Amino acid sequence: MQASIWFNGKMVPFENAKIHVLSHVIHYGSSVFEGIRSYDTKKGHAVFRLPGHMRRLMDSAKINRMDVPYDQTELEQAALDTVTSSGLGACYIRPVIFRGMGSMGVNPINNPVETFIAVWEWGPYLGADALEHGIDVQVSSWARMAPNTLPSLSKCAGNYVNASLVKMDAVLNGYAEGIMLSTSGYLAEGSGENLFLVRDGEIVTAPTSLSILPGITRDSVIRLARDRGYSVEERQIPREALYIADELFFTGTAAEITPIRSVDKYTIGSGTCGPITRELQEAFFDIVHRGNDPYDWLTGVPSPADELTAAAVSITHLESKAELQSI
Repeated sequence: MQASIWFNGKMVPFENAKIHVLSHVIHYGSSVFEGIRSYDTKKGHAVFRLPGHMRRLMDSAKINRMDVPYDQTELEQAALDTVTSSGLGACYIRPVIFRGMGSMGVNPINNPVETFIAVWEWGPYLGADALEHGIDVQVSSWARMAPNTLPSLSKCAGNYVNASLVKMDAVLNGYAEGIMLSTSGYLAEGSGENLFLVRDGEIVTAPTSLSILPGITRDSVIRLARDRGYSVEERQIPREALYIADELFFTGTAAEITPIRSVDKYTIGSGTCGPITRELQEAFFDIVHRGNDPYDWLTGVPSPADELTAAAVSITHLESKAELQSI
């Protein structure tokens, strides 16, 4: 059974969540979106960094001149309602803001702005044993877009044509993922993940000035690493640094923290998950699986029973208020 989808302010059956083929988004990629995970922690169902994701969604919409008819708080609640309605504990949450059907042509200003939130079950993004044993990747022949061409701080659909080409090439060449270089030849990121390199105990990652997406999981890992005493620097990294790294790993909502065991058939470190990567994985999973959350990154998901109780309390309150007004 497919979960209902929150569509323009109300829950609709999965099969009824439709748009017209002449919607602007289909022709010109005019949408922004987020990827968020809900976890089944030992302390209950919870969404990881929900406010941070929804703020980035609203930022993406603003960059793309979309006037969203909902505020951030409303979208956060809608995401929680959608997860609750689905009956899923652990799931992936996909909010999308897009340009609907209106006048055709590149200019979308007069087209309606529509919003939906869908959820589904999604296991390890890069393979069942990727988190434990790592993945094999290649450096892509496709570069990350140059600054001031597309807004890399915005998680917009158009940017992901670039990512799709990288991913397809990697898979067809027998790899799990590709790594993009910037237009100046420095390391950027994967098709859907940020990249970290470890050398002599120091952790480095590309700066956002190289048109990478400022990932929420990336930000979380930087915080976790620094709180454990590691030096983390954002700087330009040459391609060859990949091959002599002690450890490499990807981060992302879907990928979580995935070790890289080889690049272009160069073995990285011991060819498995390195000790610093493992330490950061354990710190991350202690939060999202066990619910030990010193950063207040988890937002609890109300159960259907809680929703019914809240509704009953609300009805009782309204009835009592009505009785008092009638006296």
